[in-house]
Amino acid sequence: MIAVIAAEGSSSLPFLIVGVWVLLLSVFVGFIIIQKVPPTLHTPLMSGSNAISGITIVGSLYCVSVEYVEASTVCAVLGCLAIAMAMINVVGGFAVTNRMLQMFKAKDAPKSGAKS
Repeated sequence: MIAVIAAEGSSSLPFLIVGVWVLLLSVFVGFIIIQKVPPTLHTPLMSGSNAISGITIVGSLYCVSVEYVEASTVCAVLGCLAIAMAMINVVGGFAVTNRMLQMFKAKDAPKSGAKS
C-alpha cells in the first residue's frame, strides 16, 4: 500500500507506465525461470502456481467488494476478469497435475491364464 501511495505522488513516471514495466519484467523473468526447470519438478511447480492463483482469487474477491466497486467500475471489471482467469488457471493446473500423477501410478499386472 505504501508503494502505491508513493508511486501516485511521484511526478516522474505515470503509475500505468510503471505497472506495465513491472508486468513486462515479471513476464520475462518468469519465462526464463520456467524454461530452466527440469521435467521432474514440473508437478511441484504446478502445485505452487495453483497456490499462488488461489491467493490471486482472494485478492480479486476483495477488489470486487463494495469498497472498491464504489470507487471505480474499472476495479470491479478487472477484479471479475482476474477471478475468472485465476479460476481457469487453478482448475487447469489441478487437471494437469492429476494427469501427471496418474502417469506414475502402478498399472495392474496382466493376468496370465486362469488357475485351477
